[in-house]
Amino acid sequence: MKRQLIECVPNISEGRDAKKIKEITNVIETIEGVKLLNVDPGKATNRTVITFVGEPQQVIDAAFLLIQKAQNLIDMSKHIGEHPRMGATDVCPLVPIADISMQETAQWAHKLAERVGKELNIPIYCYENAAKQEKRKNLANCRSGEYEGLKQKLIDPDWQPDYGPSKFNDSISKSGATAISARDFLVAYNINLNTTSTRRANAVAFDIREAGRLKREGDSLAGKILKDENGEPLRQPGLFKHVKGIGWYIEEYGVAQISYNLTNINVSPLHEVFDKTCERAQARGLRVTGSELVGLVPKKVLIDAGVHFLKKQERSFGISEQEIMKIAVKTLGLNELSPFNIEERVIEYMIDKNNSKRLIDMKLFEFVNETSSESPAPGGGSISAYCGSMGAALGTMVANLSAHKRGWDDKWEEFSNWAEKGIAFQNELLSLVDEDTNAFNKIMEAFRLPKDSEKEKEFRKNAIQQATKFAITTPFRVMQTAYESMQVMKAMANFGNPNSITDAAVGALCARTAVRGAYLNVKINCQDYQDKDFVKDILTKGQNLVDKATKLENEIIKITENKLTF
Repeated sequence: MKRQLIECVPNISEGRDAKKIKEITNVIETIEGVKLLNVDPGKATNRTVITFVGEPQQVIDAAFLLIQKAQNLIDMSKHIGEHPRMGATDVCPLVPIADISMQETAQWAHKLAERVGKELNIPIYCYENAAKQEKRKNLANCRSGEYEGLKQKLIDPDWQPDYGPSKFNDSISKSGATAISARDFLVAYNINLNTTSTRRANAVAFDIREAGRLKREGDSLAGKILKDENGEPLRQPGLFKHVKGIGWYIEEYGVAQISYNLTNINVSPLHEVFDKTCERAQARGLRVTGSELVGLVPKKVLIDAGVHFLKKQERSFGISEQEIMKIAVKTLGLNELSPFNIEERVIEYMIDKNNSKRLIDMKLFEFVNETSSESPAPGGGSISAYCGSMGAALGTMVANLSAHKRGWDDKWEEFSNWAEKGIAFQNELLSLVDEDTNAFNKIMEAFRLPKDSEKEKEFRKNAIQQATKFAITTPFRVMQTAYESMQVMKAMANFGNPNSITDAAVGALCARTAVRGAYLNVKINCQDYQDKDFVKDILTKGQNLVDKATKLENEIIKITENKLTF
């Protein structure tokens, strides 16, 4: 099942005392489900950038503990460092990563800001997408005067904090103020060129970046800089909004790079910046040899890139996300300078890395052996979901084979769309393999609850009923998804690659088996559920799905048999 993920990137005003930094970062993973991704201390700046990720409430809880610990350990009245700062936790931005909007992320930022202001008595300024005032969107404005000017700033009516106290006191003297925001994910991305010339790398960077280049008389590199009526230099904007870029020479690799910061990947996607950089480099007699991602990225960055390149090749993108990302890695040349391991560079994969092993992560023989063991789970519900996923996979396979069939080049997009539908059904059914076993485990957990008092008995009874309902609705979702997946198999039997129509038929058999098998699980769990109106309704709907799936299966088999001529 999809889950919302946000990243938190707090910057604390300590970069030299390793013990303090460790004490502060240790509190993050005390919150279950939060993954600490990176700790980057800077001695000169006396500042540490921390990155962690998780579901929204978990991240908020971890961020609060971090800010609290930094407040206890860092004394801003004694702080010295090169980087602008105004608090022990100077900034604490939240970044949407997966299945969450910027608006929702901003709401979480305000929840954190309100809690920190109220419980820790720290002045809070909200910036960027969490800003309450236009002038506070810019972090530099919020941090103007820095820590040394905070006392005077709190007196100014125009700079009252969004949350927390507005009068300077001994506590604020130690903690300073904190800026909290919701902002877009920043991708640090370098593109490698077959040159050692920083000047030529800069020329390409200026074509691409939002700031562009300075305007000069006669469009000459040596021409006089043109200025506006206020004496400010005029600029020729580059091709992409929300992109910063500059050329530099990397002595370690002996090549020039263009170093980009992509601050809004929805407006200016990485793959589009890459394509245009290749184009502008070639126009100057240069060639892009590869590229480099700094740090971790959301899965979306590589999937969007992979789909983009597959479309350019007129290839189906109804394949696994891992295969799509491999295409992105190869095309972008992310392996040129060092190996690029998707498992270690994609945020979502790093989160799941140390989690308990799922059934679908098992090898086939492991799954089979686990099923045949004396453990009651996985049982028929999980097997039905697995069977359905294999059926959807077969339908998807035929769609992909059809998209790539010689002589059918004009049909690739149509079949790619079918493959995309198929892979979505496949993935949903795979998730339900584990979900069905989880449903069984929830029932077992409910039965193990104490029942000594009347209150405990009532709580246990309600928990059993809730778990039982979940154990009914989960296989019902298997039924719905498996039945819907049969539309792919029917389409492929009708007009897919004629050499693979029997695969589509086998897929239909698997899907129908999934529908009927899951219905048996629905029925057996309905026996213990007390809401008889709900039971009657879902059994009626379930039988209807069984009937429709059986009818559709027969249609697909008939289509297939009619095409098998001897």
